[in-house]
Amino acid sequence: MNHEYYELLQVSENATDEEIKESYRTLKKKYNEERWLDGEAGNNAARMLQRLDVAYEEIMRERREKERNTDGKSGYEEVAELIKKGDLAAAQTALDNFNERGAEWHYLQSVVFYKKNWMNESKKQLEIAIQMDGSNAKYRDAYEKLKSRTEYKQQTGGAVHTDPDPTPAEDQMGGNWCANCASCCYTYLCVNCLFNLCCGCR
Repeated sequence: MNHEYYELLQVSENATDEEIKESYRTLKKKYNEERWLDGEAGNNAARMLQRLDVAYEEIMRERREKERNTDGKSGYEEVAELIKKGDLAAAQTALDNFNERGAEWHYLQSVVFYKKNWMNESKKQLEIAIQMDGSNAKYRDAYEKLKSRTEYKQQTGGAVHTDPDPTPAEDQMGGNWCANCASCCYTYLCVNCLFNLCCGCR
């Protein structure tokens, strides 16, 4: 990691992508105005503009590379695979390490919460994903299925966990929810429909 690039853009290495972009734009505007000054001041401003471009591009390139593992998979793909394997702790750690948290990030966070049976938290994350990318059919479909399952559980007296405390393993994914065959089949259908979507996320 080139610390000088971060210093040039006047941000810390822990800054988010958006913070880096905002600082880059502010500095570009400043030096764009100063490059019309007479003499060495204008020349220095022109040189700074070039250095800013290089610093920004290098930082962004390095960050994109960090989001790919040794197999060439994207960070999101890696999280999805961890979720499919049931390793929610590793999936959450991977999500926490993302600097940029776009719509797909919130979708995957929703899946992790769902797996823990934290329905309200899962719903909130899906709502954020939809706000950020309203045209994504995967997010909308997952949201509607999650709403259906939550409403069904409420109607049948099932518990909907809203606190951040881990639930017992047998309660996760509706393990103790089905009181009869019909409700069990409904649970399986909802879970299958909702989280098979995660398998194909990119």
